[in-house]
Amino acid sequence: MPLANRLIAEILGTCWLVFGGCGSAVLAAKFLDTSGSTTLNLGIAFVGVSLAFGLTVLSMAFAIGHVSGCHLNPAVTVGLTVGGRFPSSEVVHYIIAQVIGAVVGSALLWFIASGGADWKAPSGAGAFATNGYGELSPGKYGMPACFVAEVVLTFFFLIIILGATDSRAPAGFAGIPIGLGLTLIHLIGIPVTNLSVNPARSTGPALLLRGDYVPQLWLFWAAPILGAILAGLVYNAVFAARKN
Repeated sequence: MPLANRLIAEILGTCWLVFGGCGSAVLAAKFLDTSGSTTLNLGIAFVGVSLAFGLTVLSMAFAIGHVSGCHLNPAVTVGLTVGGRFPSSEVVHYIIAQVIGAVVGSALLWFIASGGADWKAPSGAGAFATNGYGELSPGKYGMPACFVAEVVLTFFFLIIILGATDSRAPAGFAGIPIGLGLTLIHLIGIPVTNLSVNPARSTGPALLLRGDYVPQLWLFWAAPILGAILAGLVYNAVFAARKN
């Protein structure tokens, strides 16, 4: 498949991940029905948002996995490269495409969300599905805890990806454990950082909201990429098939 086609797939796939995952948090997580005599909380909460992120990856794995590999995440691209599954010459191209997709997905979400009757520019921890530490962490977790959480959760996410896509694994099912793995990771990490494990996913909402969110982006690039590199090294050293 030509590189241009694969980059378009990564743009569309990352756009879907951000629009679907972050969209569930922005539009549906705290939805209240006040049309009747009582207020009904119909929001999907943490569990729903976690499932939404997992479902975006699961659906795209089957839609574009055979086209681009369905990375949708700079950390995944780096981890697969370290694990010997992806050429280093295409890493920058994939990362640029993923960031473009994330920004487009965030912009579409902003346009739709701002059309609500009660819309006002969000602020505070987790606003517009942003990631953060300290005062911008949903649970007010400090920077060291957030950094370690993102490293560890990305590490295990990449271990799942490397294992599920190993040539020795059952063929055709990789999207299922990967999507479920991302769901589990969100269930763990949303209270800590609003869960990233994906630098592109963090960049899109932060660039739309700007303010204090952009200066904190360094953590959501450095920690996931570090976790991905460690996973690639560990998988190669411990689990990779050995030639006789």
